[in-house]
Amino acid sequence: MLWRDAELRVVQVADAEYPGFVRVIWNAHVREMTDLAPAQRTRLLAVVCAVEEVLRSTLVPDKINLASLGNMVPHLHWHVIARFGADPHYPNPVWGVRLRAADPAEGARQRAALAGLAPALARALAQ
Repeated sequence: MLWRDAELRVVQVADAEYPGFVRVIWNAHVREMTDLAPAQRTRLLAVVCAVEEVLRSTLVPDKINLASLGNMVPHLHWHVIARFGADPHYPNPVWGVRLRAADPAEGARQRAALAGLAPALARALAQ
């Protein structure tokens, strides 16, 4: 768990090839964005954007992917994924066709850079 409050939690996905893969999850069980009140939607997207900003400043990725799928788990959550031109699937989605092997040195660099992710996220969300 990287961060949590009464409405939301932010977790780092356990994926060795994508250390910068984070989920923002609405705590209460709802299926869709429109199940939330407008103020709740605004809050959720503000947290998604804060996670994006922290990942961008921490990892300096080539791109950030945002996705809200939830087909397999119908619980409202957003995927925030730091992407790099040399990652195994780029430019495909991380769930798409693998194009190359993961670079262990790049993965290690990203994991090291993410050591301060939780405190940076807490600072960003305290504002």
